Amino acid sequence: MGTLVGHLMAGMFFLFFSLYYSVLVSLALLRGQRFLIPPLPPREKRGHRWWQRVPKDGVMKVVFPLLGILPEFFYPPGVNRLTMVDWEDPRRPFVFKDNWQHVTMYAFFLLSGVVDIVSQACQARQNVKLERAAEALAFYMLALLMAMHGENKSTLEIRVHVLLVVPAFLVGLVLTIEVWVPDQPSLWVLKTWMGLVLSNWMLQLCVLMYAPPSGQPWRGENPEDLSFLIIFFCWHLPLGAALLAAVYGLCSLWHHCFASRRETLGAKYQPCPTGEGKEECEKLRAGAQLQDGGV
Repeated sequence: MGTLVGHLMAGMFFLFFSLYYSVLVSLALLRGQRFLIPPLPPREKRGHRWWQRVPKDGVMKVVFPLLGILPEFFYPPGVNRLTMVDWEDPRRPFVFKDNWQHVTMYAFFLLSGVVDIVSQACQARQNVKLERAAEALAFYMLALLMAMHGENKSTLEIRVHVLLVVPAFLVGLVLTIEVWVPDQPSLWVLKTWMGLVLSNWMLQLCVLMYAPPSGQPWRGENPEDLSFLIIFFCWHLPLGAALLAAVYGLCSLWHHCFASRRETLGAKYQPCPTGEGKEECEKLRAGAQLQDGGV
C-alpha cells in the first residue's frame, strides 16, 4: 500500500529477517561453521513428523508476504483492487499500478518460501542451490520494481526508491555467488549488512515521506533536500554495520557464557566408569562431595 502502514509493514518484514540472519551469521562465525546453515541429512534420517521437516524460515517467508498481499487488495474493508484493467473504460487502462507492484514484490518472496519448504520437507535431499537461486531472484525483482516504482511521481519519491535498488541488488548478487560458493564468511557478512541497510532505509522512507520529524514535508524540487537525502542514505551504511556488530557482541556473550556453563556441567557431572573395579567411581564421588561442600 502507498501509505505509512504499507511501507512500515514492508520495512519491518525485511528488518525481522535481517536481524534473524544477523544472529545466524554471528553464531556461525563464533562456532567456526563451514556453512551458514548446515545442509540437512537425507529425509529418512530426519524426523518422521511433517512439522519437524518444515523449515520455520520458509513458513515465515510465506506467512509474512501473505500478510502484505491481502491489505494491498482488500484494505480498507470494502474495497477490491484485484482488477488489473478497467474494462468499462473504452481505452482499457491499467489500474492500481502501485498495488500490483507491491503484490509482485511480496509474491517473489512468497515463492522463495515455497521453494524452501518443498526443498527441505518434500524432496529426498535438500536442494540448497535452488533455495539460494529463488531467494536471489526475489531480491533482483525487488531491485527492478524499486527502479520502476517512481514513475509519474515526485523527484523525492523517485530518489528514495532508486536508493533502495543498491542494497537490494547487492543482496541478490551475493546470493547468486552463494549458489556456487556457499562457504565464504565474508559473503555472509556482506549479505546481512546490506539486508540491514535495505530494511533501515525502507523504514527511513516512512519517516521522509509520511512523518517528517520537522512536521514539514520534504521539498523534492529543492536541490539541498535531495543532497541531504543522499547523505542520510550514506549514514545508513555505518548504521547497518553498527547493528550487525551489536548483534555479534550479544551473540558472543551468549556463546561464551553458554560454553563456559556447559564445560562446568561437564566437569561436575562425570559418568561413573563401568567395570569390576570401584576405585575410579569412589574417586569421582569423593571429588563431587568436596565440590558440593565447597559451594
